[in-house]
Parts: sequence; C-alpha cells; structure tokens
Amino acid sequence: MSTIPLAEANRIIEATLAKGREMGIKPLSAAVLDPGGHLIAFQRSDNSSFLRFEIAAGKAYGALAVGAGSRWLNAQAETRPHFLEGLSNVSGGKIVAVPGGVLVKRDGMIIGAVGVTGDTSDNDEACAVAGIEAAGFEADPG
Repeated sequence: MSTIPLAEANRIIEATLAKGREMGIKPLSAAVLDPGGHLIAFQRSDNSSFLRFEIAAGKAYGALAVGAGSRWLNAQAETRPHFLEGLSNVSGGKIVAVPGGVLVKRDGMIIGAVGVTGDTSDNDEACAVAGIEAAGFEADPG
C-alpha cells in the first residue's frame, strides 16, 4: 500500500497552515493520515483551541473510511442521518462528518487524507486542498 512519506506530510501541513495565514483566517490545525487511518503528522497553530487534533483527525479518518472527502459525508449526514449514525457507532465516534477532510491521491489512488480544523469548514477544506496540491498530490474533497 502506497502512503505519504513523513517529509511530504510535513510539506502538506506547512502549505496548509501558510494558506490559512494568507487568507487571514483563524488558527488552523492539520492532521495527515495514511490509508489505514494512522497518523503520519500533525501540527496545531499557535492559539488553536483544544480538541483540534481529534477534530482534524476525525475529518481525515471519515474521508478514508468511506473513500470520499468529508464534504460527501456532510451531504450524507443531511440526507441519510441513519447511515451517519451507524458509521459513527462502528467507528467508535471517530468520524467528523463536515468539510475539511480531503483525500490525498497519487495517480488516482488514495494514499492518505488530510484533516483541517480551526475556521469555517469551507475555509478548512480550501486550505487542505491548497496544502495537498502545493506538495504535488491530487486533492479530493468529496
């Protein structure tokens, strides 16, 4: 199984946080997970609130769990709440079903996911996409 090397995961995070600073938004936190949902790297910006690791990782974990960005999960929560309730239960509550969890792909294959939290979900997602693309990977927000 192909995954994101640590140096590349750190590059994604650096570019993600830089995009947030460029946009002038609230402090961000970003997690990069491998295809099995294991942490590769995480950083929390200065002045980020607590629980940001759990939220960022939950966005990325949810995207990996269903093979679609967390924007798709958010839509499912609105139209199929029982599906999301079941998914949350079987995952032990690890899934955060709002935009900001973006799949990382290389040649169309999922090699991990990035979860970003700290501002609006749309801004979190935009920063994740920017970070992934800056590192030379394909971003799939769902």
